[in-house]
Amino acid sequence: MRVVIAGGHGKIALRLARLLAARGDEPVGIVRNPDHVDDLAAAGAQAVVLDLEHASVDQVAEVLAGADAVVFAAGAGPGSGAARKDTVDHAAAVLVADDAGRAGVRRHVQISAMGLDRAEDPGIDEVFGAYLRAKAAAEEDLRARTNLDWTILRPGRLTDEPATGQVRVAESLPGGSVSREWVAATVVLLLDRSDDVGRTLEIVSAS
Repeated sequence: MRVVIAGGHGKIALRLARLLAARGDEPVGIVRNPDHVDDLAAAGAQAVVLDLEHASVDQVAEVLAGADAVVFAAGAGPGSGAARKDTVDHAAAVLVADDAGRAGVRRHVQISAMGLDRAEDPGIDEVFGAYLRAKAAAEEDLRARTNLDWTILRPGRLTDEPATGQVRVAESLPGGSVSREWVAATVVLLLDRSDDVGRTLEIVSAS
């Protein structure tokens, strides 16, 4: 299975690439920084250097051609301002979904976040609020698409702990943390399943 991962150098994405490559799949990571190509190669993934904030429809379509699935794992990351939350976490997600639909790549897993309804809470940090709103807008866009077999995965607070113990996956869960390794492993399972198409799932550690 050829799986294109948007945001291919992210901590979840690199773990996902390793898991896919280890079982014989063909992960392809989209990265903005050419310095990250070697890291993807070490994870067993092909790297495509493309800035999704400025990419054209045709450029993204070329990367998606021949893919079996797409995973949107991109994010503006810590230290970025409110404007980049919208251009990456929202607009880039829409761009990738648009091109996946045009290319006929139906299976689409989007990594989001829990607690998106906190964006307007009193005292919330402006940039974090923009992040939550951008993720929520990306989810809303994906849910409206009938030409994609989508699943949205919302992790709790992310950690770098190993994937030990158990996790809980359901449509609604209390807050908690979860390791990035568990999130990556869950994405692999979702790519293999059709039961979770059209669902928004949350994931936290059960231990």
